[in-house]
Amino acid sequence: MRLEANGLACIRGGREVFSGLGFAVAGGEALLVTGRNGSGKSSLLRLIAGLVRPAGGGLNLDGGNPELTIPEQAHYLGHQDAFKPSLTVVENLGFWSRYLGRAQPAPEALAAVGLAGLADLPAAYLSAGQRRRLSLARLMAVHRPVWLLDEPTSALDDDAQQILVRLMRQHLANDGLIVAATHGPVGLDGTRELRLGAP
Repeated sequence: MRLEANGLACIRGGREVFSGLGFAVAGGEALLVTGRNGSGKSSLLRLIAGLVRPAGGGLNLDGGNPELTIPEQAHYLGHQDAFKPSLTVVENLGFWSRYLGRAQPAPEALAAVGLAGLADLPAAYLSAGQRRRLSLARLMAVHRPVWLLDEPTSALDDDAQQILVRLMRQHLANDGLIVAATHGPVGLDGTRELRLGAP
């Protein structure tokens, strides 16, 4: 599998964020998108996820399911953790599993991120780090080959960051690919870097 961008351009709020952008990342690889604030890191991930329309260029996923779009084959983990506060932890994950197509039972996904003991707790009572772990559980509950992670270590303590590293390594070992926007290292060896806004 190979995700490739050619001549990609993005305009947000009437401002050109980037243009002529090209990159490729294959299954088993992680690409770290770096750059100063406002350089377009989050915009690039949102564009790949289908949440922003490209102003030019294109994206292609070789080796993916030809009947599905790239967003339908990708998990997007953004800055905001999407959950309903009134639902329990397991109910939130169950909603996403049904919506996206379940691959792994919810209890196993919650155990993988250290939330098994909080399954019946309303999500409103979760700390910021626990909410982030719930978002990570979604990556485990439903298999998708492309992971788009925007500042994935945000709000995670050291233990939770180690869980994230383990999940990412497992995903790459299963020939998945990762595009992560970050200001710092994510704990993976052999990553490549795409720097936006470089002179």
